[in-house]
Amino acid sequence: MMNADGSNRRSPVAARRGFTLIELLLVLVILLALAGIIIPNLAGRSKQANTTAARVEFENIQTALRMFEIDCGRYPTLSEGLNALVEQPSDVQDEDWKGPYLERGVPKDPWGNEYVYKQPGRNNTRGYDLSCNGPDGEEGGGDDIDNWTRE
Repeated sequence: MMNADGSNRRSPVAARRGFTLIELLLVLVILLALAGIIIPNLAGRSKQANTTAARVEFENIQTALRMFEIDCGRYPTLSEGLNALVEQPSDVQDEDWKGPYLERGVPKDPWGNEYVYKQPGRNNTRGYDLSCNGPDGEEGGGDDIDNWTRE
């Protein structure tokens, strides 16, 4: 394209249509620095969020167990398990069972494991033991959530 003065040179605006390699590398370095600051701060949050979610779900199950006990006069048996909070046990009268007590079914913990229910409880002999084995999925280890210890 010819300029007004008859020369064949490009105008400075026309010559500068893209980013230079140095500009792209500078943006990449800035983004990596930001990621280096932000990602470590968020990494610990997922474990904390899962633990909080497990505690909330744990409390929901305990509330459902209390409601079942008020309505039916007993806690679900070991063989009925937590499923009795969703489906009416065969030996419970229709007028007594006001369920389902857990609307979305019996949940798994945030790590994909079943909540552990025992009735009668080994630790709560007058009631039930309810526990979640925590992130490691194994009983013990200091990361369990249960209804017989206080933090």
